[in-house]
Order: sequence, then structure tokens, then C-alpha cells
Amino acid sequence: MVARRPLDASAVTEAAALIAPHIRRTPTERSEALSALSGCEIFLKLENLQKTGAFKIRGALHALLRKEAHDRVNGVVTASAGNHGQGVAYAAQLLGVPATVVLPQGVPLAKLTAIQRTGAEALLLGESYDEAHTAAVEIARERKRAYVHAFDDDDVIAGQGTLALELLDDVRDLDILVVPVGGGGLISGIALAASARTPRPRIVGVQAAGASAFADSFRAGGVVER
Repeated sequence: MVARRPLDASAVTEAAALIAPHIRRTPTERSEALSALSGCEIFLKLENLQKTGAFKIRGALHALLRKEAHDRVNGVVTASAGNHGQGVAYAAQLLGVPATVVLPQGVPLAKLTAIQRTGAEALLLGESYDEAHTAAVEIARERKRAYVHAFDDDDVIAGQGTLALELLDDVRDLDILVVPVGGGGLISGIALAASARTPRPRIVGVQAAGASAFADSFRAGGVVER
């Protein structure tokens, strides 16, 4: 049995060691254009150069590596709008784990094709991520498979936070980390990773005004559905 553990900075450090043989340590580069525009030193963590083209492989791979043996044999199910699904599919192929990825109708063809290319089962169900998620949870229940949530999963969060360890090692005196926010898995992992650093950088999350559930929930002190 895989022991559960507190979700803290040490969990991110352990995740980094576990996934390191399978991912790229992406570069951190100073942006001359953004630095000139802002009057500050701006650095970019180039996760677009990561395997699958996004940071999501970090959390997905860590989650699968942490699954118990019987879960790996039975397979996993996830729902995704694209990048998380690619991460789970890639990790499943790497580890020999059967995977089903449920995506909403209208997902970009490139993402669907990339998932199918790994050998994972890709199902188009629902008109939105929420509908795909509901369908995926039911499929996982029916097939008695483990479900890998795109962001509400301790192992996914710890895996996403590993990029911050690299960033903070590359540039040791960062004042502020500006993080894009969707479901909140990435910023949660980054916050955990940064919590053990002295001085601790300020963390600023940025979310689209038209999809602000996380920002609204943060301000409300509880989950706000959108």
C-alpha cells in the first residue's frame, strides 16, 4: 500500500525525485522584452518545452507513480479539456497502465490525436469539462478503476509544484511568482514548494475574468461554483 502523507513542501521534494527520470528539467529564461516593458527583471519557466508540451505531465505522472499496484493493473480514468489528459495518457503509456481519458465535445483535434496516439482510450462525452468529469467518475465507478482528478488530487498538486523547485533554484532571489490559475492545482503546488524557501516569494494567481471560480472562491473563503 502507498502510504498517504501530509501535503507540504516535503511532498513536492519527494515528487521531484520520483518523476525526475521521466520528465524534462525545462529552462528558465530572462525575458528581455517583458523586463524592458515592466522595469523589472522578468523570468519565464518554459514548460511549453516539457514532454507533452505542458506542465500537466508532472502531476499526472506523479499521481500514477503513487498509485497502488492493483490500481495500475486495473487502469485509471480521468477527465480533461486536453493537457491533463495528454499527461495521464503519456504517463500511462510509460508505465504500462490502461487509461481512459474523457474529453468534452469540441476538444482540439490535436489534443485528441495526441491522446489516442499513446494507446489510451479517448471518449468524447459532454459539452463542458464539468460534464466530462461527471461521466468519467461514473465510468471509473463502473469499471472499478482509480480516478485521477485534474487538480483536486494531492499527488497531482505535489507533482505540479516541482516546476517551482526548479524555478527557485534557477533564480534564487525572486520576489514574486505570477501563476496562471485554472482549477488551482498548479498554484497550490507552487505555494507548497515556495513555503520552505527563505525569503518566501509572494505568489500572485491570475485567472480569466470570464472563468473566475477559483479567484471568487479564494475571496469567499470557500468553494464558489461557476
